[in-house]
Amino acid sequence: MTKNRTFTCGLDAAIAVMGGKWKGLILFALQDGPVRFGELRRAVPGISERVLILQLREMEATGLLHREVYHQVPPKVEYSLTGFGDSLNTAMAALGAWGEEHMERIEAIPWSDVK
Repeated sequence: MTKNRTFTCGLDAAIAVMGGKWKGLILFALQDGPVRFGELRRAVPGISERVLILQLREMEATGLLHREVYHQVPPKVEYSLTGFGDSLNTAMAALGAWGEEHMERIEAIPWSDVK
């Protein structure tokens, strides 16, 4: 039996779906259309293969992306955004623009002092 969650506000709900370091970067990498696993791995520097697999599974389970398996030799798998994932990407665009605008200031934060 699965338990549904209750959220305190829209931001709480959105962060539950896209939270973590990698999902936003994966969404960004998928914005222009279907991408194969190897291409995704190269498009998201620093992510391990294991973490990428786990994140993709979570994103598929939450309905953010679609996994298409082509039964051929060699096997081919492509990932693409669903309408739900695309709408989250659109919503995150403003946050990305804010980050770009304040990149210098954010990079100057002494992150080791932040608790």
